[in-house]
Amino acid sequence: MAPYGEGDIIDISIYNLKDLILTAMKSEIESENVYSKLADTVKNFMLRDKFQFLAGEEEKHRAFFEWLFKENFPGREIVLPEKTPVPLPKIKIDTENLPLSEIMQSAMRAEKATCDFYNGIADKFDKTPEIKKMLLYIASMEMGHYRILEVEKENAMRFEDFDVEWPMMHVGP
Repeated sequence: MAPYGEGDIIDISIYNLKDLILTAMKSEIESENVYSKLADTVKNFMLRDKFQFLAGEEEKHRAFFEWLFKENFPGREIVLPEKTPVPLPKIKIDTENLPLSEIMQSAMRAEKATCDFYNGIADKFDKTPEIKKMLLYIASMEMGHYRILEVEKENAMRFEDFDVEWPMMHVGP
């Protein structure tokens, strides 16, 4: 399957439940790592707090998927795949070469794809409405993360615009 692009829909019907849950866990772990790394790299304390908040949210989601795995596969060891079978987008975190707004755009794409992915998984739990509701709730939380990132991306773009230097701008008396 081709890498996930903006607007792509992931057909989860071709994956088994075990792979879907392990993919969700791996995605949450990777997202937590990304947001923690971003929190460590930004100087703005308010933005750092938002990245730390997002990292904490992703940890809570991981814990839910770990519980879900244990509920559906009792006694089986959780072994995360090195590469997930479901092609979710990765967040580009090259803070040395990419402006923060591009990193946030990448994170927004990942949050949107994850929301869509969890909405799809929820359909597999029609017979267990409590789990389905929790998956839909987590999906909506991912869109909340998207909106947080969207606002911060706009702020970052304004800052990046102010940081632009025009040749000869400061020449003169």
